[in-house]
Amino acid sequence: MRSAQKTPMALFYEGQLVLLILICVGLWVVRRYHLRPSPSAITADGQASRLSRRYLLVYALVMGADWLQGPYIYSVYREQHGLPERLVAALFVLGFLTAGVSAPAVGVWADQYGRKRMCMVFCVSYALACALIQISSLPLLFWGRFLGGFSTAILFSCFESWLISSANSLSLSSHDLSVILGNATLLNSIAATVAGIASNELVEYSAMFSSPFLASGGLLLLALPVIGVLWEENYGGTEASVGSLFSTRHLLQAGAAVNADKRLLILEAASPDHALPLGYIFSSFMLSMTLGALLYNTAVDVYGQHREGADPGDERDRTIVFHARLNAIVCASGALAFMISVASGDEHIRFWAFCAFEACVGVYYPVQGMLRGKLVPDEHRATLSSLFRVPLNIFVTVSLLTGVAAARHLVLLACSILLLASALVTATAFSSRPSRPALASLRRQ
Repeated sequence: MRSAQKTPMALFYEGQLVLLILICVGLWVVRRYHLRPSPSAITADGQASRLSRRYLLVYALVMGADWLQGPYIYSVYREQHGLPERLVAALFVLGFLTAGVSAPAVGVWADQYGRKRMCMVFCVSYALACALIQISSLPLLFWGRFLGGFSTAILFSCFESWLISSANSLSLSSHDLSVILGNATLLNSIAATVAGIASNELVEYSAMFSSPFLASGGLLLLALPVIGVLWEENYGGTEASVGSLFSTRHLLQAGAAVNADKRLLILEAASPDHALPLGYIFSSFMLSMTLGALLYNTAVDVYGQHREGADPGDERDRTIVFHARLNAIVCASGALAFMISVASGDEHIRFWAFCAFEACVGVYYPVQGMLRGKLVPDEHRATLSSLFRVPLNIFVTVSLLTGVAAARHLVLLACSILLLASALVTATAFSSRPSRPALASLRRQ
């Protein structure tokens, strides 16, 4: 039975959740009714709208399926199947390790055999992983975790690669692509919030921790024919190989295109003497991410109005510089949020510091998507997008194996240093005027 008496901190988190909802709604109203896009920013024949609808429908299904699995994966292994802690840790390590090792191959296959085809493979492999986790057989659980890691490598590279290549083939403007990527991040955060609530209700109704995985598999099987019907195939280079990924030229190009993904989800930086309402906290973080996505869309609208009537010849370079500056601001702000969370012992301040970081994440994803879209060549897009996630998976695997993740303050400080370094490198690399040939040379390498 749920206690009728709520603690002061539970009331605090409920109040902050309501406040974040009001802020998001207010910003959406301002953007919707007071920041109308200029006529020049709208694609006349509606190609951007059609591409947006096709992509966002699929994206909502696959990200909803992914978020449904997150809250209860540990409980399925530990409580439903009764596995010891060491085996649970081994399963988690296998998932991250598989995602890191398979990422380069996934990118090469997507560029060679088609991004749409790899996205359909994702739906099948991830649905199979959802089925295998239902069975109390250790070999099958390991196979399911292996498929889950492989599927994650596809999810975070091939879908975005398909979108950007399709946008380039339609000659969409930078503003159109920015809006689609911003809406994708917004939709992702909404899907996470809804999936968290839905997974909780499914577990309560079925009394099975694995029931959200069945719902996830259903969404994936629904997404499979939607991709098959609505999406056209696009390809990258046909001469790529897994070994060629690690040539000096490709590594330098990847470093010039975008900084390595450095997001770390650390939900509890402190261990308070009372139970945390994790559902409210998770929803608050996702709403903060929604707020970040709305801020990004607002910034893009303001920038588009400011650039109306400017010379279209240098739009590409100016778009790169604009997003690089946003990236530097976001990384510096994220570093500051982590530093505050470490320096402060007040739970309220730490909560808002992490909310600020999640808002930065909401801006970071579409910014990075735009930089990849403008700087990474189409023929190697999925390959390089997959390669960017390899350091993240290696870092997480090493942290789990060595126990470094337990030193939360040290981890947060290290993340702050990396974020500040990223901000500095980005600001330095893109501080020149867009008319200089440096940006164009990056794209031709």
